[in-house]
Formats: sequence, C-alpha cells, structure tokens
Amino acid sequence: METLSDDPAAAADRWLFSYGTLRQPSVQLANFGRLLDGREDVLEGYALSMIEITDPQVIAISGSDRHPLVRWTGRPDDRVEGVAFRVSAAEIAAADAYETADYVRVTAILASGLEAEVYVNRPAD
Repeated sequence: METLSDDPAAAADRWLFSYGTLRQPSVQLANFGRLLDGREDVLEGYALSMIEITDPQVIAISGSDRHPLVRWTGRPDDRVEGVAFRVSAAEIAAADAYETADYVRVTAILASGLEAEVYVNRPAD
C-alpha cells in the first residue's frame, strides 16, 4: 500500500522550468513515474536553439535526436515559453540523470516571479 510519504507529488516542493522534452508525457513517465503538475511561464533573457543529442537512451525516451537548448543573452526581449512543474528533490535528481552533458542546471527567476531550476547550455571550458 502506498503511503503519502511514498507519493512523489506529495514531496513536490520545488519548481522545474521546461521548454523542451520534459514537457512530454512519455518523458515524464519514463523519468518520474508520473505526470507532472505545471503551469505556463516564461524564461526571460534567454534564446532558444536546437542541438543534436547522441545519447541513445535519451533519444529512445524522447523520440528525437534534436532537442531544444536555451542560452543566456541577457536581452529582455529574448523570451522562452515553457512550463513550470512542481517537483521533488528526487525528481530533480532524475532530471539531472536524464539531461545530457550539453546541459547544466541553474536557478532562474521566471516572468511570474517563481524561482525555478532550468537546464541551459553548458558553457565552454
């Protein structure tokens, strides 16, 4: 029998902003074992581009080798639409495992004022 403490949604006390594959129900089920609760929001000061993914497991889960990626521009007219999802710390860890080395997780303030984790381009070394 499942108890409240076993329910990932009950521990969802953080926000994760997604503009890409983490919005797909199949990706959520594969990574989190549930569909996430979210609301539309905007990431300001970032521009959207596409990259080629080579990780076969990520391609199998997402169904594509082309994924969106955002880069910081600092320009207020650059805006990326997406969804802010309520997630737990364990689900953040699962998202970290899903995202490829092309991405790094940062904390950002969304247009709504929410503080959310978001995966952005990994800066070149």
